[in-house]
Amino acid sequence: MQKDIHPKYFPNAKATCACGAVFAVGSTEEKIDIEICSQCHPFYTGTDKVLDTAGRVEKFKSRAAAARSAPIKKQKKKKETKTTKRSSKTLASKKPAKK
Repeated sequence: MQKDIHPKYFPNAKATCACGAVFAVGSTEEKIDIEICSQCHPFYTGTDKVLDTAGRVEKFKSRAAAARSAPIKKQKKKKETKTTKRSSKTLASKKPAKK
């Protein structure tokens, strides 16, 4: 390894979570501020805590509920394009030869 090109490593850097938990981790920064940790993350705690500031989760849930309650619309058939008409005509006009 080349000398004097690597950042200083702090084996006991302090990581502070928004919930107040403090961890000792190895890092190239001495102090780290994090938003969520294993003590407050819903995956580890089993709680359903939604971290949503813009209301996107509620917007999604309302759209999903509206989609479930709305009747299913039938899709219209696509019109045949000229190329598909031509290809179907050429296939229909070509009949196998009888022996």
